[in-house]
Amino acid sequence: MKQDNGRHLDRSFIRPRANFSRRSFLQGLGVCVALPAFESLLPSSLRAAESLTSLSSKAEAAPLATTATGAPLRMAFVYFPNGARQDYWWPKVTENDIEFGRTDLQYGCTDFQFGRTMQPLEKLRQHVQVLGGLDHANAMPGPDGAGDHARANGTFLTGVRVRKTAGADIHAGVSIDQVAAEHVGHLTRFPSLELSCEPARKSGNCDSGYSCAYQYNLAWRSPTAPLAPEANPRLVFERLFGAGPPGQRRENYEHRQQQQRSILDFVMDDARSLQRNLTGRDQQKLDDYLTSVRDIEQRIARAEQFGEPPDPAVDTPASIPASYEEHLHLMYSMLALAFQTDSTRIGTMLLAHDGSNRPFPELTISAGHHDLSHHHGNEDMLAKIGDIDRWYMKQFAWFLDKLDQTPDIDGHSVLHNSMIVYGCGNSDGNRHTHQNLPIVLAGDGGGTLSPGRYAKFNSIPACNLFLGMLDRMGVEEIPRFGDSTARAQGI
Repeated sequence: MKQDNGRHLDRSFIRPRANFSRRSFLQGLGVCVALPAFESLLPSSLRAAESLTSLSSKAEAAPLATTATGAPLRMAFVYFPNGARQDYWWPKVTENDIEFGRTDLQYGCTDFQFGRTMQPLEKLRQHVQVLGGLDHANAMPGPDGAGDHARANGTFLTGVRVRKTAGADIHAGVSIDQVAAEHVGHLTRFPSLELSCEPARKSGNCDSGYSCAYQYNLAWRSPTAPLAPEANPRLVFERLFGAGPPGQRRENYEHRQQQQRSILDFVMDDARSLQRNLTGRDQQKLDDYLTSVRDIEQRIARAEQFGEPPDPAVDTPASIPASYEEHLHLMYSMLALAFQTDSTRIGTMLLAHDGSNRPFPELTISAGHHDLSHHHGNEDMLAKIGDIDRWYMKQFAWFLDKLDQTPDIDGHSVLHNSMIVYGCGNSDGNRHTHQNLPIVLAGDGGGTLSPGRYAKFNSIPACNLFLGMLDRMGVEEIPRFGDSTARAQGI
């Protein structure tokens, strides 16, 4: 059997000797299980046919992650760091167009002017909503003191108060994307896709006694297990479509699948022989680890059910580029491709971790973003923060326009059939506030959302919004999430 690089895999070489140590075996397991790309994707046309069949046979039930036309419904969350300059973020409204008195909605209006930061969204106005009045109370200091950047990141998609620790006993909550993936992930090769523009970190002290795991991860499979995002666009592409140039990816994909099955068989065979010699404590450790192996086996089986992946007529991207703007565009493109080909319907993307001190040579700004966010009213620093906020929004608008220009199987655009949250867990980066979060909801949700509006809520948990999005994904049986109090109305 060949590997992707054409060399033969000699199993006699990798089989351990009789005196192979427990530590070496477990380290070997880590290498085997860490191999990427067990999954690929299903062409949208096939998935649409299945969805339409489901719709006709179960007209009374809301289909999972599917629009009324039978097209896939996608959900994504994009995180930008360090809050926003408030006077540049929020729209200006016309009083005679304000609608009052709708449940928890303080007001909503369609006649508004984008603030300076959001002006890049102007031509996409009919596909976006600016949402005010959404809070994350569990990101507030409370008894935990400093560490607002870690809490902002760790709470954003979980809605819970993360445990203040820099050790191995991290504890957050299952993130909303993974709640959705648990219910709809079986529809696609990838239950979810986690992306970043920074290398992932799972350990160390990153913010006043908080683990780096909170700041460098958005998605959490369990309260103790974040899903590390991938920052290398080449690895993301090869995971989705296979290695090599167009026309050669099918063969490489088949080789990779065979190799992964062989390695997993080997791992399980040796695990069974090793179990007889372990103490009770080591047995539990091995059982926990092999749970992930069985999960990979299930993903391989699911990938085989979907058949071969498509082979996009585009070149494989290079590794991480030097330009931050190019890096963002590549990662946005990977998410767009994953949605377009129905590889997944759930995605997260961390543009930079909260507290990021990245300079912006693209804007001739040499000072770090985090340092600038503590402006204390300094006009020069405030101006630079405004420029950075607008620059991030410009890149997001580029992504939305790409989705808007991509036709979906039902004649609408991929953007129309999506729900994409763009936001931050900090409001004012200077004061580290977590009320009235800067959040944009893009997409039409397949016709279930009311974009083209500025909606101001009366200080409600951001988790209320997430529950409303879950409902639209067909996941309606979740009574509460995080610190939610109800479903957000008026979106």
